[in-house]
Amino acid sequence: MTQRGIGRGMPLAAPDGAAPASAQPDAKPRPGIIRQFELTEKVHAYDPKADTGLIDAAYVLAMQAHGNQRRDNGDPYITHPIAVADILAGYRLDTASIVTGLLHDTIEDTTVKLPDIEARFGKQIAGLVDGVTKLTRLELQSDRTKQAENFRKLVLAMSRDIRVLLVKLADRLHNMRTLHFVQKPERRQRIARETMEIYAPLAERIGMDAVKTELQTLAFAELEPEAYATIQARLNFLRGQGADVIDEVRAELARICREAGVKVIEVTGREKSPYSIWEKMQRRNVAFEQLSDLMAFRVVVETKGDCYAALGAVHSAYQMIVGRFKDYISTPKSNGYQSLHTGVTLREPRNQKIEIQIRTPDMNDIAENGVASHWLYKTHDAKIDGNETKQFRWVQDLLEILEDSAAPDEFLENTKLELYGDQVFCFTPKGQLIPLPRGATPVDFAYAVHSQVGDTCVGAKINGRLLPLRHQWQTGDPVEIMTARGGTPSPQWERFCVTGKARARIRRFIHQEQREQSRDAGKAELTKAFRQAGVDGSEKALEPHLKTLKIGTLDDLYIAVGNGNLGARDIVHAAYPELRQTARSQRMVPALLPRTARGAKPDHGMPVTGLVPGMAYSFAGCCHPVPGDEIVGIVATGKGVTIHGRECQTLAVFAATPERFIDVDWNYEVLHKAGTSGKTPAHTARISIVTGNDPGALAVLTNAIAKQDGAIANLKIVSRQQDFMETLVDVDVRDIAHLAKVLAGLRGATGIQSVERAKG
Repeated sequence: MTQRGIGRGMPLAAPDGAAPASAQPDAKPRPGIIRQFELTEKVHAYDPKADTGLIDAAYVLAMQAHGNQRRDNGDPYITHPIAVADILAGYRLDTASIVTGLLHDTIEDTTVKLPDIEARFGKQIAGLVDGVTKLTRLELQSDRTKQAENFRKLVLAMSRDIRVLLVKLADRLHNMRTLHFVQKPERRQRIARETMEIYAPLAERIGMDAVKTELQTLAFAELEPEAYATIQARLNFLRGQGADVIDEVRAELARICREAGVKVIEVTGREKSPYSIWEKMQRRNVAFEQLSDLMAFRVVVETKGDCYAALGAVHSAYQMIVGRFKDYISTPKSNGYQSLHTGVTLREPRNQKIEIQIRTPDMNDIAENGVASHWLYKTHDAKIDGNETKQFRWVQDLLEILEDSAAPDEFLENTKLELYGDQVFCFTPKGQLIPLPRGATPVDFAYAVHSQVGDTCVGAKINGRLLPLRHQWQTGDPVEIMTARGGTPSPQWERFCVTGKARARIRRFIHQEQREQSRDAGKAELTKAFRQAGVDGSEKALEPHLKTLKIGTLDDLYIAVGNGNLGARDIVHAAYPELRQTARSQRMVPALLPRTARGAKPDHGMPVTGLVPGMAYSFAGCCHPVPGDEIVGIVATGKGVTIHGRECQTLAVFAATPERFIDVDWNYEVLHKAGTSGKTPAHTARISIVTGNDPGALAVLTNAIAKQDGAIANLKIVSRQQDFMETLVDVDVRDIAHLAKVLAGLRGATGIQSVERAKG
């Protein structure tokens, strides 16, 4: 094949240590590298219109740019980009994708710059290379945060062009195939875990089952080497015992279909992958010997009608396993996958249970290669229509999650929820089909329809019946969402939602509410502090000092004060430094005391006013009031008085007996004296905390409380799920201000998703 040279622009200068521009890589191919003409001929075989000159130019540039660079196994680094391009050619992708595969590491690892690639290969390829390039290492707090930030960039890039994801998957696949050459075990583990958690689910989302299975198998072998070796050994043993079983069943299935008048193109049999076997063992909590469907068979027929005819023939010949039939032809998966699945029991003497998949050649191509099987860009004049863009709706969902998530870690967690899970199919009242993860609720459905529908959701009718919002539905249930103008998400929804989109939106609302509450509280506290100091505390007076305080906006200032991160008096002194010296010279005086309850004779030894001296009293365990809360007393015969917060839900029980209510208040004089003597009585507040179900989550929680001088009196894990953990913590604090600092410290801690004070 004739080389067309570099083309498109002036030649690039060779990087230090690279081969001269005139060097021809085909002349002396390195061992194990697909040669230049072999790659271009491979592409030309499936796309005669391909611009192989561009591929030649990219091959030469990659060879020159990577020069003498080496991989972990000692091979020339150029073997990696060429292998990536070869994988992409195997999926019959377009010229731009092949060129991107060859150049995807040049920007970060060599002296070649993005403008050089754009000048040489055009804007489209430069954009793809920029999207796929290994992301610059960010100086962030942790590897997990770095991973989350990198994945955020990948989502943004693939939302602009899905080919970015295809090249990235090929890049990851070759890296996993050579993972055993990486020297550091912790680095191998990190790469394997990232592959299992992110790239394998992404491959499944775009229907590339073969890539997904290989990525899972390679990652599983690294993450769980003992389990992988055990399952492989058992599979080898079974393979030796029943070497002829697969061939016999294949022949039998072909004969059954032919006798029913169905033309069979191909029948194949295979074992399930080690990871899918291990995952099923974990999910069902069973041993290897208890698994019955280790073999799967695929029957490929000519037409959709033949699929159903073959299904009837199979069910007539074998006993069907109840609950194992799935029709993905009439209701395809969101990635375009179509097939009939069924489980049957073979006839005696085998009595083995097997899985059978029935599909057409086109369905089989999509099942194996997904997006790559009907690639939009390989037809030069192809245009994206509504049906093609619909299958990428999940990418738009990821963008919405990205917009709603407050932190990179949170985005990564919500994305995993969006990528994982078997699907159920739900119908709107107009008959629109919406796929959701198994275990989804009406709230998940409402957010899948539209974010605004989710925000204003107040109820749901499923199959015509009004059911709770936490109800989990089954495939085929018609759903009608009821909304209310002015409705808002409830923080409780986060506990039972299963989609990342819903949880991200709910958390966004919670964060906004907390921010608004902190802003209002901080603004009020600052206004009070400036008024007591007798100086101007207007926004106009504060704005010139924001830079000194290293605060961006006035809202940020109010929020910092409301959260307890900045003291109101410190802001006053920053704005009026002359007051600082005056404050130091003044003697400390006790705070002004609030008035005592009407008609009550205060007992100066009790922390609560309004009670008869010597009367027995206790603080309610349902709402745990602390000094600063508005309180009320409830008289109980023989038990004295129980002090409740005025917002306690338990008070509704006593509404019919108003004579039991007595007006009480905190005795701030007693509390102040106790504080100055160092004997401040502890008051217990109860806090509800939701964290990720991660190692070290409790340590983060307890450290955050300890940093704010809070003492944990009791701790109880009330709910523990796969992705989150809800904990009730009783904390001893001095007063409401001290509690506010504890809450602020918890909200600012890594991994804590929501913090609320439990008030009964």
